[in-house]
Order: sequence, then C-alpha cells, then structure tokens
Amino acid sequence: MLREKVERMRVIFAALLFALCSPLQAETPDRKPNIVVVLVDDLRFDELGFMGADVPTPAMDRLAAEGVIMRNAFVTTSLCSPSRASLLTGLSMRNHGVVDNNVPLSDALTIFPEKLQHAGYRTALIGKWHMGSGADPRRGFDHWVSFPGQGSYNPRDLLGLPSVLNVNGEEVRQEGYISDELTRYASDWLRQLDSKRPFLLYIAHKGVHAPFTPAARHRGTLEAGAPDLSQSRKGDENGTPMWVTNQRNSWHGVEFAYHDVLAMGEFRRDYRETLRSVDDSIARLREVLAELGRLENTIVFVTSDNGFLLGEHGLIDKRNAYEASMRVPMIAWGPQFFGTRRDSASLIANIDLAPTILELAGAEPLANIDGISFAPILLGREGDAREELVYEYYWEFNYPQTPTTFALRDHRFKYIQYHGVWDTEELFDLAADPFETNNLVADPDYTDTLIQMRLRLFAGLASRDGSHQIAFSRKFNQGAVFRLQQGSRAAEFPERWLREPGAFDRLEHVLPDGPQKEALIQQLNAALGSDD
Repeated sequence: MLREKVERMRVIFAALLFALCSPLQAETPDRKPNIVVVLVDDLRFDELGFMGADVPTPAMDRLAAEGVIMRNAFVTTSLCSPSRASLLTGLSMRNHGVVDNNVPLSDALTIFPEKLQHAGYRTALIGKWHMGSGADPRRGFDHWVSFPGQGSYNPRDLLGLPSVLNVNGEEVRQEGYISDELTRYASDWLRQLDSKRPFLLYIAHKGVHAPFTPAARHRGTLEAGAPDLSQSRKGDENGTPMWVTNQRNSWHGVEFAYHDVLAMGEFRRDYRETLRSVDDSIARLREVLAELGRLENTIVFVTSDNGFLLGEHGLIDKRNAYEASMRVPMIAWGPQFFGTRRDSASLIANIDLAPTILELAGAEPLANIDGISFAPILLGREGDAREELVYEYYWEFNYPQTPTTFALRDHRFKYIQYHGVWDTEELFDLAADPFETNNLVADPDYTDTLIQMRLRLFAGLASRDGSHQIAFSRKFNQGAVFRLQQGSRAAEFPERWLREPGAFDRLEHVLPDGPQKEALIQQLNAALGSDD
C-alpha cells in the first residue's frame, strides 16, 4: 500500500513538473499533449531539404523550421528490428534481445505505448512492426494496421502476389501505394477519436527501404545525381579494416551492390523520390490534425530506425558504426510546448525517445532502461542528456560481410572495435576528421585516448546482469556471400602488422597498452635471451 502511494505521488509530481515547464500546460494543466511519432525507414540524417540536400521535403522542412532539430541523434544499433525494439523499450539491443531482423520482441518486455495507455491515452500503430515475421496486433496499441516483414510498396509484391495488411487482427488487401495507404488509415483513426482523450499515433513507414520504389506521381521528378564522396574514404586506404575493403565487392558494397551493378546517381535519385511520399504523408496528417482542432496540443517526432550509406567507405546500406550509418534525423515539433525554433547539439540516442515521450506526457516511466530523457532539452533547459553513447551490432549469418561491431562515440572521438575477426580497430577525431578518413588507432599521440575509450566501451557494453555476452540467431542458409568475379580481390593485412621472425615486439599482445609497455617488452626479451 505504501509503495502504491509513493508511486502515485511520483506520477503526480512528474505531471506538475511538466506543467511548470510548458506555457500551454501551465494554462490548461488538465490537457496532456497528443504524441505523433513518424518513423522513417533507412533515412540518412542529411538527405533532407532543411539539411541542405537538393530534395523537396517541404513538410519536414516546415516542422524543422518551427521545432527543435537534434543535430546529434544516433541509433545504438543500425539495423531495422533491433533499432525499432530500442525505440519502443528504451533498451539497448543486448538488453531487449532483438539481435537481428529475425527475432521477435519478447512479450515479457514493456513498451512505452503501454505506459501511455495507463495514463489515459488512445494508441495506434500504423505501419511497419518488423520484429519477427508476423504482423499480428501487439499489446500497447488500441488500434493496429501492419504488414508482415518488410511489406510491399504496391498492391502486389515483387513476386506478383497480393499485398496484405493486418487490420486489428483481420487480413485486408492493400489497395494503394503503401505510404498513402498508411496515411489514409491513420487519418481515419484520428477522425474517430474522442477529442477529450489524448492519443499516440505511431506511424512507421516502409519508405525509404530498398528496393526504392517511388509513388507514380513522384517517379521521374528528380534528376539522377551521385553523392559527393570527394571527402570520404573509398574503403581501401591505409588504416582501413580489411572487412571494409572486402565489403566493397559484396551485397553491401559499391562494386556488387545487391549482387548487381548499380548506377549510384540513379540509386540515390530513387531513394529521394521514394522519400517524397513520406513527406506527403506528414503534410496530410498535419492537415487532418488542424481540421480536427488537435494540432496545437500535439507534439510530433520525426526520426529513423537507422541511417544509410550511399557510397561512403565504398559501402551502401547500414549496420556499421560509421556516421552515415548510425546518425539519424530527429525533429521534435511542438511550438506551444518547446517555444521557437532552435537547434540542439546535445548527444542523444534512439533509446532516449521512449523516456522523453513518457516524461512529456506525465506518464509513469519505464523501469530499468538504458535511455535518458531529453525532454528537459526540448523544454529549453539546454544541456547534455548524455556524454557518450555505446553502439553494438552482432554479426548476421545472412549478411556476413559486416562483423560484430562495438563502438563508443562522444562529442569528439569515436572508437570502433570489431569482435571475432582478425582486423584493426578504428579511432577517429571527429572534430578534425568528420568524414572518418584518418584512423588514429596506431598513432602514439592518441594512445591514452584509445586506452580510456576501450575501458569505457567495455563498461558500457555490460548487460543488466553485469555480464558481457555475444548473441546470435539460427542460421538457415549460407547468406549473401557472392562476390563480383571481375571485382576487387581480398584485402591484405595492414603493413604495420608485418614482422620478421624473432621481432623485438613479437610478444606485445600479451601486455596491455600503456606508457610502461615498451619497457616491459624489453624485460620480456631480456628474459627470453637469458633462457637461451
């Protein structure tokens, strides 16, 4: 009984704190904000009009012009299913267990929409669930419209079969282009809501997942143009991991992309044209909310499950810990709550969205999560929600080109470690090298930074029980292993690793890095020499 009273007081205090921080809530403290989350698939942080890209995204540009742009938003795993699980649970992949695109989200985990339901919200998921292969309704949502797996852009899939949606447990034929179809379902749901109850609309688009397929009205509207990669690493320079060089000639590399030869300019054009329908959806939903008189009391978040490489490092797709892969857009719109438009340089992660939404809604928080609310930043109390973030990706048998990857990123440096492969680490000074072209891992001037980041990364990768484990799922075929016959050959080991027999530092691997290492190596050599 005492615990229940304490919890009720905590929830009341959170609601009062939010009311004091928000001008609108101070005037009408009985009104909770409506929440709209627009989750775009595979959207880079910079392929948007307001970020300077030559692509028309007027609806998102308008939200950005009136809202808060989080310039340093990242995912903790750059892969669809693990990232979606993190967005909903506030947990990192090692703690929620969705380790690849084949594993479903455990029913034992609580997701933030459940907490909103308990706070009086009506909730809907419209679109891509993609955690496991099914599309059946999940708890936490009063209304459900989804599709199996990746879904289909058009009413017939790539095999010519009818595309289907799961609407509250019933199979319904998809009638139109997927972005428009999801927008129609979302609009219909909004129109039938009780205007006195707050709502969560979680609309998760298929766009812009490959193969990019623009709506008919957008096809051919943009010019083909390859991205400017003049400042980017090509993937075969000195200091580049061997797996990166080898991945150039693979399913996720520029030489043999999707086991074909792609014209990068056309590839990027199709990506951008596909994005236009998602922008149309945002514009239409804004119109509907305005018509219903509910726009002013609504907070909108626009983000993505991961970034996407368009040739950087000689790669396409995501999964790795490079900036174009793990950095995502994050727009928070709600002028009546957040005030005038501004940019924030604070470091945030996808695991931070769930606690942020719950704090803004005055709802009970999720317990024992990894995320940190950035609501105070949105409400004008600028500061860092976090000093650094940990990235993790576990090797997938079906896409074996990318190894298990662990990374630590703070405001200046990024340290990347590859697990289970014979390859080099990477260390980048992002302040001096934002395109990650100069690997400093072997530079003696950065040894202290390297040592400290190794320690912090290992500590940050601990699971809830304090253990460090590598997860994997069942293998059911050989995976995407083909290479272009006329393409580049396999990479050589780094030249700095080559030694003659009996080299002075041949035993350096048994000693930790640090200022005493060379002296200890000398002692080892002396001891070995005395044995002779």
